[in-house]
Order: sequence, then structure tokens, then C-alpha cells
Amino acid sequence: MSRTRIHNLSISLDGFGAGEGQSLETPMGHAGERLHEWMFATGFGASLIGAESGSEGVDDAMARRHEEGIGAEIMGANKFGPPGWQDDPEWRGWWGETPPFHTPTFVLTHRPWPPLEMAGGTTFHFLDAGPAQALEVAREAAGGLDVRIGGGASVARDFIAAGLVDDIHVVVVPIVLGRGSRLWDGLEAIERDYDVEAVSTASGVTHLTMTRR
Repeated sequence: MSRTRIHNLSISLDGFGAGEGQSLETPMGHAGERLHEWMFATGFGASLIGAESGSEGVDDAMARRHEEGIGAEIMGANKFGPPGWQDDPEWRGWWGETPPFHTPTFVLTHRPWPPLEMAGGTTFHFLDAGPAQALEVAREAAGGLDVRIGGGASVARDFIAAGLVDDIHVVVVPIVLGRGSRLWDGLEAIERDYDVEAVSTASGVTHLTMTRR
């Protein structure tokens, strides 16, 4: 059976995975890019934004696990676009014509669109489905490889709460947001179901890896 994985999900010290006020100009709300500065500084992150180089080391090694063995991704509507993107027939996601997923990618929305085939192997499929049904569809598309739950925080929370996630990689960033979309609400005592490891790095972030027992 393929595994269901979360990778590089950055949260603040107070548990928010995105800030408040998401819009076309502020994809991560008032958090800006602060939750992801650690990743963009790595070699892996630099490759995503077209920078010439980035750091090596633990942060880079952890970030690169995002790619390994993934056959499909599931993401929430707010990761694909700003509020109201369903009303814009020209909207094709935040990432240009060559998104960084390179797999079938399933966007959860109550207003589905026809599939969008992009360059580089990514095809966006739009599903009005709950976590279990969406995972079943994504697993079939993944062809025996693993399925990545791409976020945002509310989607990750829903899949964790449903008991569907085998491996969780959360990156705790040393900032306080105060408001936004929080990951851990309603997930009391989930540590009982996972083996938890924590590694802090020189960048100031802490990588939490949680593997289902």
C-alpha cells in the first residue's frame, strides 16, 4: 500500500500555517514569505524560484524529501489560488505554465473545473470530495507511488484528523503570527499515534517528523 505523506509544511510558533487575509497580492496572507524563507534559502528551494544557488545541509536534505517517491498530490482550494479564483477562467495556479508538482494534482473545491493539463507532467484535477474519497482517487492516479498532502494547514488537519496520514513533516519557524489558519486545532493527543523526532538547525527552524506507529 502506498503511503500518505506531508512534507515541508511550515508553521509558526503558535501553529499557523498561513496568515490571515489571503489575496492575489498576498498568497500567504499577512505572513508574507516568512514561513518559507528557510526553504528558499536551500538548494532545493532555490531551484523552485529560479535562484542560482542555495545552502546545503539538514534543511536542504529535509526539503528534498518532498519529491521522493511521490505519484500524486492533494491540495486545498486556497493553495491553488486566491479567494474567488473559480470565477476567473484564465486562472491556472500560482506557479506559471510549469508547476513544480510533475504528477496528477488534485485540488479540493466545492466548484470543480475541468482538468488543466500543464507543462512538466502536472495535470490539475478538481474534486468536490472528502478526505477519504479524494485519497482513493489520488492513490489510483499515483500508480503505486505515495500520495502527498500538499496543504494548506486546514486540508492537512482534515486528513490527519481522519487518520489518513502516515508520515508528517512539519517545520516550526520561529515567528508568531497570532492569526490565520492553524494546523493543530482539534488534533489533541495525536502524538500517541506517531513516533516523533525533532531536529533544530542553524537557520532557527525545527523539523518535526512524525511516523505512524
